[in-house]
Amino acid sequence: MAERSEVKHSALHHVGITTGKIDEMLLWYSKAIGMKINFEKVNPASNLPGVKAAWVTNDKANHRIALIEIPGLPVAETGRPRSSISHLAFEYDSLDDLLDTYIRLRDIGIKPVVTAGQGISIAFYYKDPDGNTVELTMDMLGDWDKSTSFMKTSPAFAEMPMGKYVDVEKMLKARGPRRRLQETAKAAAEF
Repeated sequence: MAERSEVKHSALHHVGITTGKIDEMLLWYSKAIGMKINFEKVNPASNLPGVKAAWVTNDKANHRIALIEIPGLPVAETGRPRSSISHLAFEYDSLDDLLDTYIRLRDIGIKPVVTAGQGISIAFYYKDPDGNTVELTMDMLGDWDKSTSFMKTSPAFAEMPMGKYVDVEKMLKARGPRRRLQETAKAAAEF
């Protein structure tokens, strides 16, 4: 018998979301994070009449989200805790990219339900049309090794791992037209 080999590390490729309103979901994900349809089909398995599916991406992957519409699918009651995936998170390269995305979404009427600073990251949480939580985030330390170390060793993180609420409008004022990552990150810590 062969020895067990070590775990081969994989990266998350995509998530699948079932919905009762695929067209609203496609529009929301397109507006929110730039998802484009790579493929869509009615009756994707040839034995599912009425089912519609779409595979969307916002990068070079063939898809990052698979949306599957099932007619008559009830929407989960919002506001009630339930077993489920808590949220989907999409990472930006910089705080400027995250704040620029906030402005773009705010200006088209998509507003976060929670905004938080966790020391290692700034995160804005939105609800998609089905009530799924979508996190838009960025790593404040700019280095996963550093942020992992911070998470494991920081007393401040241990005390409040989910962070504290931040006022994004104050962050935008602190950033101003020329302030960039370092100054705005420092200001974010003060909110």
